[in-house]
Amino acid sequence: MTDILDELEWRDVTAQTTDIDALREALSKGPITVYAGFDPTAPSLHVGNLATLLILTRFQRAGHRPIGLVGGATGLIGDPSGRSTERVLNTSEVVAEWVSRIRVQVERFLSFEGGPNAAELVSNLDWTAEMSAIDFLRDIGKHFPVNRMLAREAVSARLGGDGLSYTEFSYQILQSNDYLELYRRHGCTLQVGGTDQWGNITAGVDLIRRVEGVHVHALTGHLITKADGTKFGKTAGGAVWLDPALTSPYAFYQYWLNADDRDVIRFLKVFTFRGREEIEALEKAVADRPFAREAQRTLAEDLTTMVHGSDELAAVVAASKALFGQGSLDELPASTLAAALAEVPKATVPALGATFVDLLADSGLVESKSAARRAVKEGGAYLNNVKITDETHTPSADDLLHGRFMVLRRGKKSIGGVEVG
Repeated sequence: MTDILDELEWRDVTAQTTDIDALREALSKGPITVYAGFDPTAPSLHVGNLATLLILTRFQRAGHRPIGLVGGATGLIGDPSGRSTERVLNTSEVVAEWVSRIRVQVERFLSFEGGPNAAELVSNLDWTAEMSAIDFLRDIGKHFPVNRMLAREAVSARLGGDGLSYTEFSYQILQSNDYLELYRRHGCTLQVGGTDQWGNITAGVDLIRRVEGVHVHALTGHLITKADGTKFGKTAGGAVWLDPALTSPYAFYQYWLNADDRDVIRFLKVFTFRGREEIEALEKAVADRPFAREAQRTLAEDLTTMVHGSDELAAVVAASKALFGQGSLDELPASTLAAALAEVPKATVPALGATFVDLLADSGLVESKSAARRAVKEGGAYLNNVKITDETHTPSADDLLHGRFMVLRRGKKSIGGVEVG
C-alpha cells in the first residue's frame, strides 16, 4: 500500500494534522475510511474545492476508503469561516438542486466499483433532518463549551464587526456531528479539508473523543495561493468552476495554460497525478526552456482531461491552434468557438456592414481606427486567418463562422472576435 503521507508531503499538500505520528501508525495497520465535505454554496465546485477532492482521490488510490459528503443540511446554514458578513440563505429547493449537481461532480473523481475501498457518497441531510431540536441540544450541543467556540477565529473576527447569527454560530456543531455520524455509520477516522476548515474539523475530532472515547484524525491541505499576489482560482470574469456551463472547457484550459512559471510546478504537484520524476523533468524544462511552456501545457491538458474529458480537450486544443492560424476555424463546433471568443476582446454588432478596420477598432483589439489601418497596411491584420490588405474591406455573410462569428487577429498572438446578431 502506498505511503500516502509521504506522497502528500513531497507534493507539499499537507498543512496541518492533529497528530502526524498517530495518523501514520493508524495508516500502517491497514486501510482506513476518510471523508471530505463539500457544501452546496453555489451550483458547482470550483478549482479550490478540487484541491481537497484530489486529496480524497489520492487516499483512495493508496488503498483507503473515501466518503464524499455533500452538505444538504450544512448548505442550508452556511459556514461563517472566511466571511465578514452573514450569508444570504438559499431556499431548500435551490440547495437541493445544487446538491444534485455537486454529487455528480464528486462522483467523477472517485471509484464506486465493488471492493473494500469503494467510495461512498452521502448527504448530511439524511441524519440531520431527522434529529429534533431537543435531541440536537441535549445529545450534541452539550459537548461544545461556548468559550471555546467564541475563541474560534471565524467567530471572534465576526464578533468584532457586525456579529453573526446563532444560525451561523451553530455551523461548527453541525459539521462536528457529521464526523460523529460517519464514525458511527462507516468507521470513518479521518477528515480532510482546507486550512480554513481546521477549526470545524478539530471540533469534530473533539466531539468524537468526548462522546465515543476514541481518538480520530484531522488533516488539512494548504489553501492555494499565486505568486503574483492575485487570488487563486479567479479570472477576470470570476471563479474557475468545474461546471462547463459556468466556466467553459476552453476557458478552463486557458487558465492553467497561462499559469505563472513560479506556480506551475506547485500546481502540477497538487492537481495532477504525474510522478516525481516527470514533475522534476518539467521543472527543469521551466528553467531551461520557459518559452516552450511545456509544464503549463501538461498541466492544462491533464486537468482539462480530468475534469471535462478527452473529447473536450481535443476540441479546445484544436480551437487554440485554429485561432492562431494552425488549423481550420470552419471545423470548430459553434460552442467551442463561442467559448474561445468569450475570452478575448470582442465586438457585438447587430448586422454586417462595418468595415474590417472598424471591427478591429470596435473589438478593442487595437486602440483606434488609425491603429487598425496601420495594422492592415503593415500586413499584420487577419480575418478568419486570412490576411487583409485592403483598408476598405467589408466582411460579408460568407465570412461568418456558424452564421454569426468572425475571428480577428493582429500579428501572431493577439486575437479578437466579432459576433453578429
